[in-house]
Amino acid sequence: MRFALDSSHEDFASSIDALLTKSDMPAVIRAWNSGDTGPGLKVWQRLAETGVNGLLIAEEHDGLGADAVDLVVAVEQLGRHAVPGPVVETVAVAPALLSAVAPERLAALAEGSLATVAATPHAPFAVDADAADLVLLVDGDTVSLGTAGEARNSVDQSRRLYPVTAAEQLGTVGFEAAFDLGALATAAQLQGLGRTLLDSTVEYAQQRKQFGRAIGSFQAIKHHLAEVAVALEMARPLLHGAALSVRDGSPTASRDVSAAQVACGDAAYLAARVALQVHGAIGYTQEHDLSLWLTKVRALVTAWGTPDVHRARVVASLESGAAS
Repeated sequence: MRFALDSSHEDFASSIDALLTKSDMPAVIRAWNSGDTGPGLKVWQRLAETGVNGLLIAEEHDGLGADAVDLVVAVEQLGRHAVPGPVVETVAVAPALLSAVAPERLAALAEGSLATVAATPHAPFAVDADAADLVLLVDGDTVSLGTAGEARNSVDQSRRLYPVTAAEQLGTVGFEAAFDLGALATAAQLQGLGRTLLDSTVEYAQQRKQFGRAIGSFQAIKHHLAEVAVALEMARPLLHGAALSVRDGSPTASRDVSAAQVACGDAAYLAARVALQVHGAIGYTQEHDLSLWLTKVRALVTAWGTPDVHRARVVASLESGAAS
């Protein structure tokens, strides 16, 4: 199995990175946090123009007809820049569901509409239903249009959570494939978030001085940052391997996705802890940009399946293989 990305993937990632770098994402996120979704929706429209929203949508519905590898490449960049909104739901889960039950709604997603999804028990609330054009509810194998209730707060201020009740039923679909895509995209987001936390912490450690020396020159700081770098690099092949398994319809796809989700979540959480330790308490204040990444990691670690759920899926798959 080949894990290295080819030049087309790298170019795609670079184009998304350049777009988001120019968008002043901390200002966009803070506006979203305050209820002003306008700047964020403009970013989403530009992302749609690059093809991000339509990655998993067939060309006949104005999408790119891409695969899980392209999804991971794109969503990792969205994670690096902490893009607000229902990222996983719009780019991964909703296209998978609508392709089966309401393909006529896919073109709107490809053109820049946002979608959010609630699916008990692993995603019981719909993220940012107030900013989404489409709210879906999955109950077992039944997919329905949903009506959002009263918002609930998340530790990440850019994620508002809404309970959803069913309205019009759209159809039935096996949910496992859509769930796997949600978990895979969440893992990619966490990988991107972890990378930004590491990069920003290294930069801070090179500038911040104590006792006349940059704190990055202290051995203890170096060791902590090295542990984060190793964790992120060890998680990356699991993430890419899971994307290949999903793309190829491997019988171990669900297990591989869960392994990637756990590894990327653990690495991102370690990156967040070390970033906060190196920056000190200022890193957790709302005035510091680092807090925007820290809180998103904390929220996403349990999104689309908790670590316990994904570890249990890995163990069950391995035990099943051993038994056979």
